[in-house]
Amino acid sequence: MADMPVPSDPVQAERLARVLAASKFFEHEATQHPEVLAGLLESGDLDRRYPAEHLLEMLGNLIAGCDDEGEFNRILRQLRRREMLRIIWRDFNRQVATMDTTRDLSLLAEAVINVAQGWWHERLVALHGEPMDDDGKPQQLNVMVMGKLGARELNLSSDIDLIFTYPRAGQTQGGKKILMNQEFFTRLGQKIINSIDQQTVDGFVFRVDMRLRPYGESGALVCNFDSMEQYYQEQGRDWERYALIKARVVSGDMDEAEVLMTSLRPFVYRKYIDFSVIESLRSMKSMISAEVKRRGLDTDVKLGPGGIREIEFIAQCFQLIRGGRNAALRNRELLWVLGSLAQENELPAKAVDELTAAYLFLRDTEHAIQGYEDKQTQKLPESDEAKAALLKAMDFACWDAFMAQLDFHRGRVMAHFAGLIAPAEGEENADGHEQGIWPDGLETEALTKLGYMDAESVAESLIKLRDSSLMQHLQPESKTRLDAFMPMLLRVCGADDFSDLALLRLMPMVQALARRSAYLVLLMENPQALERLVMLCGASPWIAEQLTQHPVLLDELLQRGNLTAEPDRASLATSLEDQLYTLAPDDEEGRLEALCYFKSAQQLQVAVSEATSLLPLMRASDTLTWLAELIIEQVLLMAWHNLAAKHGTPIFASVGQSADGEAGEQIPRGFAVLGFGKMGGLEMGYSSDLDLVFVHETPAVSANSLGQTDGDKPIDNNMFYIRLAQRVVHLLSSRTHLGQLYEVDLRLRPFGDSGPFSAIFTAYEEYEKTKAWTWEHQALVRSRFVAGDKSLGKRCEQVRKSVSMDSMNSRNPTKLKDDVVSMRHKMRDNLLSAEARKGEKFDIKHSEGGMVDIEFIVQHAVLAHSAQYSELTKYSDNIRIIETLASLGLLEEAEASALKEAYIAYRIATHELALQHQPAIVDGRSFKPEREAVMACWQRLLGHQL
Repeated sequence: MADMPVPSDPVQAERLARVLAASKFFEHEATQHPEVLAGLLESGDLDRRYPAEHLLEMLGNLIAGCDDEGEFNRILRQLRRREMLRIIWRDFNRQVATMDTTRDLSLLAEAVINVAQGWWHERLVALHGEPMDDDGKPQQLNVMVMGKLGARELNLSSDIDLIFTYPRAGQTQGGKKILMNQEFFTRLGQKIINSIDQQTVDGFVFRVDMRLRPYGESGALVCNFDSMEQYYQEQGRDWERYALIKARVVSGDMDEAEVLMTSLRPFVYRKYIDFSVIESLRSMKSMISAEVKRRGLDTDVKLGPGGIREIEFIAQCFQLIRGGRNAALRNRELLWVLGSLAQENELPAKAVDELTAAYLFLRDTEHAIQGYEDKQTQKLPESDEAKAALLKAMDFACWDAFMAQLDFHRGRVMAHFAGLIAPAEGEENADGHEQGIWPDGLETEALTKLGYMDAESVAESLIKLRDSSLMQHLQPESKTRLDAFMPMLLRVCGADDFSDLALLRLMPMVQALARRSAYLVLLMENPQALERLVMLCGASPWIAEQLTQHPVLLDELLQRGNLTAEPDRASLATSLEDQLYTLAPDDEEGRLEALCYFKSAQQLQVAVSEATSLLPLMRASDTLTWLAELIIEQVLLMAWHNLAAKHGTPIFASVGQSADGEAGEQIPRGFAVLGFGKMGGLEMGYSSDLDLVFVHETPAVSANSLGQTDGDKPIDNNMFYIRLAQRVVHLLSSRTHLGQLYEVDLRLRPFGDSGPFSAIFTAYEEYEKTKAWTWEHQALVRSRFVAGDKSLGKRCEQVRKSVSMDSMNSRNPTKLKDDVVSMRHKMRDNLLSAEARKGEKFDIKHSEGGMVDIEFIVQHAVLAHSAQYSELTKYSDNIRIIETLASLGLLEEAEASALKEAYIAYRIATHELALQHQPAIVDGRSFKPEREAVMACWQRLLGHQL
């Protein structure tokens, strides 16, 4: 103590006294090496935060010119001593946040690893030559760090878990003794371990643990990328996925490292929500709980009940299950992941706040325990002296107060940990069988008691399923899961109001899921999700079919907030961006699959909300239309990127700023997508196709332009846009395992099927003004710009308005009425069934007084009166046009009200029938008042009998 420097600054003197009271290790090192503490005080490093590269640069300077192994190892240990004093000082004096301490420790480890690798690589190369692959490219060792170091969360006495790997096989070149790369890098790895881990008179730097490498302690110390990838694909276990969540390469060729991490990502994060891992996680959780009891770890703040490990397990469970779909959960840092769980509604914000507070308290306690004597322990101290030191570091006046706070946090963690994964159903009844229900018995009496009306038919269906060839050939694990699941399903269906119907609709799903039994685990783990599934399938066979065809959508049942929310366009756009932001622009397959999933998930959300009366018709159609718009926008960008990569772009056509000057918008210039029909009228349904027209413009040929794109393989500008339109249609229509995005109908483009895929704007304008038929002008009324260049879109909108407003000058009123009525009769003749013609059935869309009659009334009115009332060209949807007609006195208020009510009633019915998988055809006596009102309006306005 006599030689220890005493700061003259009273603040620093007080800090020194505090850290001496809290850490015997600090006292010992400062006494034995007073020059280290003096240097820290003089440098000001005790009061500043290091930049990320500082320690690496410092260590590089310290070893400059060093060529002796003993001296090199001594320098590493001296740096460790200095930095441990600095880190403990700053942590125990609360000059830094908890995670700044873990960051500083992790940066120290990374610097040591990098410098040790570089120093020893240089010396081995001098002996054996440079390791090369078969193509003559130099190879470097990549050091992958795992666990806490991977997340930069090291504690004061952490091991560092490492895996050594290198890109490709080969041999050294230029040395005295040639080695195969495997041998070279094995020797290099051994040297790195010795320099970091070996205990000398100067101590050690970090304890190194290599047991997480492929095949563990029995495996090679070093393996190449192909061997690693093969191991994890063929033999990787769930606990190794768990370990790799935090994996990070910290040294070597970082471009090669990115290749490695990309190859391992599918092993860690499965492509879709991964419920198959739940059994393994349950096993891990049981092992954690059993270890606590077996080893008596109640005083261990890491491994004990409510400890650090349980918080880490909670976060990493969500990462394994949902990280494949949700990129926000792929971060290595625990606090980041917890925050993402709150933002993504995976955990309640209150739970995340509690876990975060507990984690920080426990990590501070862990540092106080370890910093006392620099020992690798997380157990609470027993001696009075050690307890007093901990209290000093943690700012507590007495032990009881500290323990009360510790127990408070651990109690919260224990509660969240206990509720994370429920015990497997049937642990008390291990075989999963239930007498009289499944798989044995299937007695009608038992089924009747469950609530089935026609128990005999239900029993026959179940026996048919049980005895089917599919069931007989199930793998044992799948059969066990099915046998555990079926009694649950039968009980839940039996309690539903439409028990027999619900079970009938779910039987195809059970068959589809039998071989993908991870989804059965999902439903068994979440009884509320199973209840919702039964309720929804009982309400809608469309929902049942969607979930049967795409079981991945079952995860949406867990997102109660998602399925009952009323989305707006902005939130949909944000959600879609989140789905796509981790995918490369040229990953067309991945982006297309993501779009298909997004569409299916959002349609399911709308269907659920509509089936449960939580979303009114107009909002449902709006949402489905917004969904289509957003998908078209993304598909257009994909097509643009694809063509631009091959041919460049038309000279004025660049991505980055729209023509109307909205900076930062990623919109291809010179190309517009127009929506017609239901798309144009904001009336999309669940199976609506897209009526689209593509319009483009090209720069004029000049001295600076040959009318071609600016790439290495230029093509004519006009051809570029035609191919762009073709590409958009191809992507929208392509089939993935989740189906296709949309059917596309281009028959409304100028000249129909014989016209080009994309029309030059001037040709489009001329056609609409001089050559289009009346029915084409009717279609134009329900058109609007939906994607692409906004400036061109505005010009296309002006064409629609000017054509509508010019109708009275180009044709007489009588001819307009005759053309509209004639087209209506043709449609009815071609599209109505015999039953609908006789009046036995009412075709909601095409029968007299149906939806199309209302649409024709509206279209005729717009074409007939827009020249006098430009307001009629403002909207493209029927409801708002009807309201405008009423406000102008062109429809009587009663007429307008009757048309709106009828139109909305018809659309509600078509949506309901779609969810029931029924055509929009009902009994001929249905909607009689609505039909009469529409026919009366038709007669008054068009003067023709329907």
